[in-house]
Amino acid sequence: MAIKMKKKSTSTDMTAMCDVAFLLLTFFILTATAKVPEVMPVDTPASTVQTKLPEKDLATLTVGNGKVFFDVKGKDVRIRTLELMGNKYGVKFSEDDQRNFAIMESFGVPMGSLKQILDLKPADRKKVQQPGIPKDSLDNQLADWVQNARIANIELHDKELELAIKGDAKEEYPAIRKVMDILQDQKINNFSLVTGLRGKEK
Repeated sequence: MAIKMKKKSTSTDMTAMCDVAFLLLTFFILTATAKVPEVMPVDTPASTVQTKLPEKDLATLTVGNGKVFFDVKGKDVRIRTLELMGNKYGVKFSEDDQRNFAIMESFGVPMGSLKQILDLKPADRKKVQQPGIPKDSLDNQLADWVQNARIANIELHDKELELAIKGDAKEEYPAIRKVMDILQDQKINNFSLVTGLRGKEK
């Protein structure tokens, strides 16, 4: 007489696996840093060199379409730079202006228009066509931004500010050269050129 074995269920309890998956997903979401959208995206020239820019004590000058945009790392340095620029140009910035400027992405407007940009919401700010920071010999506000950012960084961090130029690959040389001349006028001969990584040729 044959004995029939009772078949056991082959289903597996996946509750623990789902818990682990959601814990990992939550971890990656909370630890990820969102990429800040650029006011003026540029197509950087290709390079095989991999040198990472510092996370602090850095100012970036973005050049594209003949315009120059400025950005400096560190909220404290940004606020102090804004104070110094306000003193130089006779513009009074409120505490709200300073807070907005501290978290704002790079900008490219003359000093006279900066308060209007700061008053906008971040989403509306991206829609505004910024004309770039003046860099002419008669109105060289870009040189003042660089100089005051350097002063602010030394005051607060006791360290010289590093400079980086991020230029569009299609940008004409005279526009980049103008920015380099402004830096060299302040005896800044050591700066980085931001490029995009490409594979090495075989």
